[in-house]
Amino acid sequence: MLSFLIIFLGLSVLIVVHEFGHFFVAKLFKMKVDEFGFGLPPRAWGKKIGETIYSLNWLPFGGYVKLYGEEGGENVTMWEKPTSSSQIGFNAERAWKRSAVILAGVTMNFILGWLLVAAVLIIGTPQGVIITDVKDGSPAAIAGLEAGDRVVGFKSSDDFIQFIKGHSGVATDLTFQRGKETLQKKIMPRVNPPSQEGSLGVVLVEGGGQAGFLEGLWQGLIITGNIVVATFTGLYELLKGIFMGQPDLRGVMGPIGIFGQAEKAGGLGMVYLLQLLALISINLGVINSIPFPALDGGRFLFIILEKIKGSPLSVKTERVANGLGFALLIFLMIAISVRDVVKLL
Repeated sequence: MLSFLIIFLGLSVLIVVHEFGHFFVAKLFKMKVDEFGFGLPPRAWGKKIGETIYSLNWLPFGGYVKLYGEEGGENVTMWEKPTSSSQIGFNAERAWKRSAVILAGVTMNFILGWLLVAAVLIIGTPQGVIITDVKDGSPAAIAGLEAGDRVVGFKSSDDFIQFIKGHSGVATDLTFQRGKETLQKKIMPRVNPPSQEGSLGVVLVEGGGQAGFLEGLWQGLIITGNIVVATFTGLYELLKGIFMGQPDLRGVMGPIGIFGQAEKAGGLGMVYLLQLLALISINLGVINSIPFPALDGGRFLFIILEKIKGSPLSVKTERVANGLGFALLIFLMIAISVRDVVKLL
């Protein structure tokens, strides 16, 4: 239960940090911000400071920023001549400023993910190799391995992976620690495993003591960069599979799946919950940067199209595109959540 609460609060923080990125850069450029909300409407309380309302809302999850002129219709755009300064809003700003505001959200998610990874390295984790996920139908799943099991006899994931590769197709005795229980398992690593699964079908995390402050920041930055590259690569493979009619959604999870992983990570300790939050933050940044309507990447794409076209897309076109994009994202989230529920049954 505590793990669920931590992840729930953590996800809210990730969203608020994302929105704060938009807010901070907008304020930096002296754009008018109508509201910065903590939680989701309806509003429970609000106080206006300067030109911005700071509100607390009844649904205690995430937050939002409302920029004056962001939706269009309430102010003129940069392609028209304003009759007074009060008409100048988000759409009246130069393209590079709007782009900076839009991209600030994903940038904050990347920065927060980096700082969380660095914090994990600085705090330190127990020496060893731990399984954080087991793929359905894999040799590990058949053998009864679970997330949280610690591999006995290996201090680095690279050593363990090389050992497994050297025993592909051979029934191999392995020892695992599950809490206070020691498990002996005979597993046959696959010779030709499915893409992005590995011979055993497990996801590993490696504990390696503590890093100094500066070393932790530097190594955290490198690890964050590797995660970003791996996430973009995974999305590319997923989209390629969808267009080829062979989508592989096994590695994709919705809110229910995330909370399930949080429960497993909570059993490993607080440091692994921080690792999970770091991974979620980085993934949120990557996903939000995709040039798809309703995402920040889609809004940035509209600005690029505006510059190519020489005039902005109509407000109606953007609203319809964002509406359809949002509806599709909700549909996918529901479908993935239903699948996650089925997997838990």
